[in-house]
Amino acid sequence: MRLLVVGGSGQLGHAVCRRAVAAGVAVTATYHSGTVGVPGVEAYRLDVTDRAAVRRLVTRVRPDAVVSTPYRYADWAVTADGAAHVALACAEVGARLVHLSSDALHAGRPEPYADDDPPTPVFPYGAAKAAAETAVRAADPGAVLVRTSLILGDADSPAIRLCRDALAGAFALFTDEIRCPVEVGDLAGAVLELTGTDHAGPLNVAGPQAVSRAELGLLVARRYGLDPAGLTTTTSAAAGPSRPTEVRLDSTRAATDLRTRLRAVEDVLAG
Repeated sequence: MRLLVVGGSGQLGHAVCRRAVAAGVAVTATYHSGTVGVPGVEAYRLDVTDRAAVRRLVTRVRPDAVVSTPYRYADWAVTADGAAHVALACAEVGARLVHLSSDALHAGRPEPYADDDPPTPVFPYGAAKAAAETAVRAADPGAVLVRTSLILGDADSPAIRLCRDALAGAFALFTDEIRCPVEVGDLAGAVLELTGTDHAGPLNVAGPQAVSRAELGLLVARRYGLDPAGLTTTTSAAAGPSRPTEVRLDSTRAATDLRTRLRAVEDVLAG
């Protein structure tokens, strides 16, 4: 299989590249800043907001499957338009598309979200991710839209680093912002597995355990031997700008249909 990873320099894209190479897959990856840095991967710089450039690269590589991971938190053109450009190019060459979406497109509620619950964004990033899904489904109805949550990696990965900084007193963590964190290797395994399936449309792929940002901070403290007394907490409502609060993804279908195990956050951070 020829695999193209769009966004190979990011946390998830890098993990997908490493796993794919280890499995004997021929991998091409793109980056915009930074480097891919995985031996055996052919890498190209790509601006996903340039539709013509995306089309040229996909046409040249002619991949069997594409994993599309790029995003920029406050940039609609990258998150929404870029996703559309990748989907259009994949449809032209008949490549299987696995598009990475996010739980950020939901507003939050006490009940878990099913795979096909429609987006209800309440802030700009969530709206961009919702728009990306709409564009991808229109361009490539056979694409799978992987809705995931906080991605946990090593000590220097973004979600873990944020908790470590909070434990050092840099800022407070929310007690009412609940997510279903997933380990980056687990997610990468699920994404690669999906390249060989016919799943189409939204699919929740997140961890089975829901925790608040503050609870995650305490688990990180235990994992890395940090003093939990340094953690201060607040609520999303008190912080001001509107953000999704309780967003629990029901990943039962992914856990049932895929061989990849999606571990609970306590297991991931057990040490």
